Amino acid sequence: MLTVPAMFRTTFYQHAAIVLRACRRCGVQCLDDFSSAVKGKPLQGGYIVVRHTHGRNGPYHPHLHVLATRGGYEVQGACWEHLQYWPYDRLRRKGQWPLRTMLRQTLRTEAIAQWVDRGFRPSPDGFVTNVHKGHVPAQTQSVARYVATYVVSPPSAVRRIDRYDGERVTSHDRSHRTDRMEYETVPVDTFIGRMGQHTMPKGCKRIRYYGVQATKTFAKVKAVIQAALAKVEGVVRGTVTSSARLTDQQRDEQSTGRAPLICPHCRGAMEVWRIWHPTYGVIYDEGEVIKRGTYASTVQRAGP
Repeated sequence: MLTVPAMFRTTFYQHAAIVLRACRRCGVQCLDDFSSAVKGKPLQGGYIVVRHTHGRNGPYHPHLHVLATRGGYEVQGACWEHLQYWPYDRLRRKGQWPLRTMLRQTLRTEAIAQWVDRGFRPSPDGFVTNVHKGHVPAQTQSVARYVATYVVSPPSAVRRIDRYDGERVTSHDRSHRTDRMEYETVPVDTFIGRMGQHTMPKGCKRIRYYGVQATKTFAKVKAVIQAALAKVEGVVRGTVTSSARLTDQQRDEQSTGRAPLICPHCRGAMEVWRIWHPTYGVIYDEGEVIKRGTYASTVQRAGP
């Protein structure tokens, strides 16, 4: 996770349409520079970058969640280089330069340039970063589910709203700073403003693929990555299999461990007979379909 300092968040919000797009490339450049510096040779990693703009209680807090390869592809040697360790201090410092360069080149004003120079002085050790190590393939799906929640979840879950009296909203969340449950009551206009500020500009995507994870590049280096994974982690099966090739039933069977359309009692294949919704009632009834003669033209059914 790569963060943006509090002093730059207002600028990000005011110029969200152009700055948020460029911010993703900053994260990719930071990690590529970091991997190259550690190995002493130019490397290109693979990244799935998810842009996130809110904290736990809804403040504007732009940051990046990145699923990154543990190493990179060396173009000249046509080989994969594995990183044995991640020096945190170097990663924190590397995150400053792409962000500073991006703000200068994107906004292009003298005031911004001077302000960016002043803003980096309070952070001589770099920006806050957080690295979660994952094993292949045991934790890859859990990490993917963790990142997916940031794509589809709202800035504040409904279950965190404790009370609304028409004028004020009371909500709770667990603070990162104290690790305790904290309660806050704010005017309803403030609460709505907190939620509305996270609406993405038109055409701004939350997820992007970079480096060797990009579709065209991945097709070229797929064989090299597979060979490297086999050396580093042992024989890895299914690591690069695209989940898009699986059917919905196969995905359900993979995640739950049982076939969704097989009856657990008689082990026979189940068919849809009736669909009932708690609000709308019966929305599909196979018996009614048969009575209407829908199958009469193609299927001859035996009498009672």
